[in-house]
Amino acid sequence: MSKLLRFGLIGILILGLALVRFFEHELFPDALLEFYRTEFSYAEAPQFNTFHVLFNTATRYLFNTALSLAIIWLAFQSKRTLLFSASFYGLAFVVLMATLWFFISDMQKENYLIIFYIRRFLIQPIFVLILLPAFYYQKKNVREK
Repeated sequence: MSKLLRFGLIGILILGLALVRFFEHELFPDALLEFYRTEFSYAEAPQFNTFHVLFNTATRYLFNTALSLAIIWLAFQSKRTLLFSASFYGLAFVVLMATLWFFISDMQKENYLIIFYIRRFLIQPIFVLILLPAFYYQKKNVREK
């Protein structure tokens, strides 16, 4: 596959990540999205269905993960890199979702920021921003040795 085609496909996938964010209210309705758009530190927690919030968060994470893994595959075209990334995403999903469930099942004001940041890791494609430079750095170092 030519570099131009790979970069074009990566660009389309990045656009896909942006579209997930742009259409988040239509695709993944969530009471916590609106709650965190307001001055939440002084507000009472909204009424929400815990299963519904967890399901929508998990679905959005899976969309972002699929797009991110495709980006990583196109960037490095290595089965080992893709397998490591998929394992990392899977482990992060289990740990973060369990932690989110623990905190939102009894949502207290002192935990609002913790929930905010856990959700941020789940609903934003942050891991791809961490993994791409790390894999590039590793690939560059292996070449130099």
